[in-house]
Amino acid sequence: MQTQRIDIAKVTPGAYQSLIQLDQYVSETSLPKSLYHLIKVRASLINGCALCIQSHSNDALNGGETNKRLLALNAWKDSPYFSEEEKVVLALTDEATLISENGVSDEIFNDAIQVLGEEKVSHSIMAIACINAWNRIGRATLLIPE
Repeated sequence: MQTQRIDIAKVTPGAYQSLIQLDQYVSETSLPKSLYHLIKVRASLINGCALCIQSHSNDALNGGETNKRLLALNAWKDSPYFSEEEKVVLALTDEATLISENGVSDEIFNDAIQVLGEEKVSHSIMAIACINAWNRIGRATLLIPE
């Protein structure tokens, strides 16, 4: 088993703290915590960040999320467990996380605006960007879940 390569928090504390501040900011926006948890877990699943999958799944469970829904996240499109609002956020998360494939389609973006409104879409995009940054740090430095 590999060990963590470097501790970015110690090597570049200013940048690391800035990302923590962004995460804190987004957690206090109009985006409901339940949606923020889904964004974090879904993006982490896509990116394969073991530490983030474990950490954010635990956070979601502690925030009232169910095992059934978390286990269904990889098949959310076919799952009956997610609301229209959640499906819009998950679609936006998928496309923004996999941005290099096709970008974010007009259809997904317009659906998100229609269902969520501009403010929640903006907050969702910032949440997606933030968790993707954390996932990349976790994967690049081989952060290991406890």
